[in-house]
Amino acid sequence: MPRLEWPLHVVRRVALATAAAVTLVGALWLGVGWLQERQARCADGVVERGPDDECVGVSDGSYVFAPHLDAVSAKIEAENRRVVANADKEPYVSVAYFTSFTTTASDSNSAEGVRHELQGAYLAQYRHNQGDLAATPKIRLLIANPGSKSTQWKHTVDELVARKDSPDRLVAVAGLGPSTKANLDAIRRFSENGIAMVGATMTGSAIQDINGFVRIAPTNEDEAYAGAAYLKRRGVTTGIVIQDVAEGDLYSSTLGTAFTKAFKDDTHKLVAEHMTYDSSVSSAWQNELHFMPGQLCQQRPQIVYFAGRGLHLTRFLDALANRSCTEQKFTVFTGDDTTNLNAEQLARAAETGIEVLYTGLAHPDMYRAAPQAVSAPSAKNFQPGGLMEQWFPHDTREDGGALMGHDAVLAAAHGIQMAAHWQGQVVGEAVGRMFHQMDGAQQVAGAGGFISFQNNGNPRNKAVPVLRLSGKGQVEFVEVSAAEGKPPQQQ
Repeated sequence: MPRLEWPLHVVRRVALATAAAVTLVGALWLGVGWLQERQARCADGVVERGPDDECVGVSDGSYVFAPHLDAVSAKIEAENRRVVANADKEPYVSVAYFTSFTTTASDSNSAEGVRHELQGAYLAQYRHNQGDLAATPKIRLLIANPGSKSTQWKHTVDELVARKDSPDRLVAVAGLGPSTKANLDAIRRFSENGIAMVGATMTGSAIQDINGFVRIAPTNEDEAYAGAAYLKRRGVTTGIVIQDVAEGDLYSSTLGTAFTKAFKDDTHKLVAEHMTYDSSVSSAWQNELHFMPGQLCQQRPQIVYFAGRGLHLTRFLDALANRSCTEQKFTVFTGDDTTNLNAEQLARAAETGIEVLYTGLAHPDMYRAAPQAVSAPSAKNFQPGGLMEQWFPHDTREDGGALMGHDAVLAAAHGIQMAAHWQGQVVGEAVGRMFHQMDGAQQVAGAGGFISFQNNGNPRNKAVPVLRLSGKGQVEFVEVSAAEGKPPQQQ
């Protein structure tokens, strides 16, 4: 059979066509990869991750994680630009505010709550950089989002750890979200990498004795003792605890135990064992709450202590409002997570007609009720006509979020200033060591109470407000108590 031979010019054309096809296919694959990468990137330091494609990571304010954060992000971006522009005259370090800024209905912290925290964080940055507490080095404030329920904490923590070196010089992280296992894991990773931390609203009693970590919030034990002491002064002698047993919720799991320990004595008792529900079982927890009023009608406790999240409290109040023993009056007492309810949820809870009391983290009226327990210069920023009202006139401050965000960043700023003065270097490890020197004259002058820290990182006898939900869904201030259970004027 004769061999088939192609003319040379045909061979060349086939070869060129084949090469062009290979190049085109390769380019297409590269283009698809580039497009996917471009779609996954929200901004510098911010990427899409998780099943809901949340934009998570770190921003200097130029990228806004949620539309309702526009105003405060713009202020932070402007201040950060000013700080960087003046870096040759005034050195700076970075502090990140870390919490879930892309919240969903499943988050215990609300969109309003995290916005208020960030507003307070900006106030502390402003006061430290150019306000009444001006000091050096200056602070560049970063906004760090680990996603809803902090599910993407690993990515955001790694992004922050990478910013320890120039030019960012990250030394501390504030905020840190609610008391959950994900946030505890994030804290441990920060600690391993020598970054100082100040928790803002984290109250779970089990989160302590971690190198470099302190918190300004009273612990669940502090809240329980403050609440129990108030109830005893009010004449309450019998109670019952409703306990969320969801695994990984460190807030709920320690709150009920702490209240039991604080309340029970020779003349005060619980009328039954803890009544439990499991909020992690989405198909069952509402039904579990639905059937509890029947048992409460039989037990008739003077106080029902709800050791669960505010999100679940509203469902429980709905069930209790539909109880069969309509003549029996109930009072429900709970913890600070109630402050995460938005205005609509608060109004809905108030409509049940059940008295609801709770221990908060901070409240603007603490200053008027117990001025000796609160820093006047700090507190005045949260009063009518203060800087917070001037900057953010449409936001309320009764949930305490702005005060807690402010005090957390203020504590970090105080540690930075002390490290610069006494250590001669401002790195995370040095700032973390300074937290335990904040006593006496070196206390943090917080808007939610003066702050010093125990060796385990918890605040020392922090002031605790007792609050009431009014019939109109408004928050009413009742008194200032403290970890020892006594109002400050009685100590």
